[in-house]
Amino acid sequence: MLNRIKETAEFIQEFVAEPIRIGIVLGSGLGGFADEIETIKSWDYSDLPNFPISTVEGHSGKLIIGKIDGNYVIALQGRFHYYEGYSLKEATFPIRVFKALGVEYLLLSNASGGLNPAQKVGDLMVLNDHMHLFTDNPLRGKNYAELGPRFPDMSEPYSNLLIDWVKEIDQQNKLNLHYGVYAGTPGPTYETKAEYKYFRIIGADAVGMSTTPETIVAIHAGMKVFGISVISDMGVEGQVVEISHEEVQEVASMAAPKLTLVFKELVKRISSN
Repeated sequence: MLNRIKETAEFIQEFVAEPIRIGIVLGSGLGGFADEIETIKSWDYSDLPNFPISTVEGHSGKLIIGKIDGNYVIALQGRFHYYEGYSLKEATFPIRVFKALGVEYLLLSNASGGLNPAQKVGDLMVLNDHMHLFTDNPLRGKNYAELGPRFPDMSEPYSNLLIDWVKEIDQQNKLNLHYGVYAGTPGPTYETKAEYKYFRIIGADAVGMSTTPETIVAIHAGMKVFGISVISDMGVEGQVVEISHEEVQEVASMAAPKLTLVFKELVKRISSN
């Protein structure tokens, strides 16, 4: 694993003129944010050594190095999921590569089902905690001290500092963001009514099929993490309707301008500190 991480990072490093402190993962229907990046170099995942390949519609499958308002970033335009058949180690491999390239801050986005009655379709929810409800963990197996500790602390999976900055961005721009707990599940099935009800009872505000494995690996690697969900459908009693992946992508695309503002302002804050 260490050799694979090193090989991929060295391949990318040849095209990097300066250290890259900020990594971004764009979820379902949110790949359009890549248009905001002044691209220096991009690759299809299939052109990168050891990289998985995204198979889900709405996940373009590109790694982008570039600048946002003059600040260097590296971005995944499309992530990897457990339900695609990848192990959680494989699905989170790019996060390991990010760390090897010097990334200190990881910004994650996803589309998720809303569980809180205060939410509505198209809203954004900032993650302030999560429940990892997969039956596996990306840290299971041999631990490499070079990558992180055997037992990482998860009392602050999402950086309070980054959340505080986003609260200021929220207030200044009247974005009306929500803040809550995200439940990560394996997928690929959308939730039943009983599952939605259960997740709400145990304390979740939104549920989706990604993000928590990436957060775990990023925390293990010593990064600060920020996560945000587009509420693409509602899992509240009386509001549950049939949903398709195409509809999820459509809602996420409509919410993209707000998410773009949040990410661009957050990149500025991080880069100036």
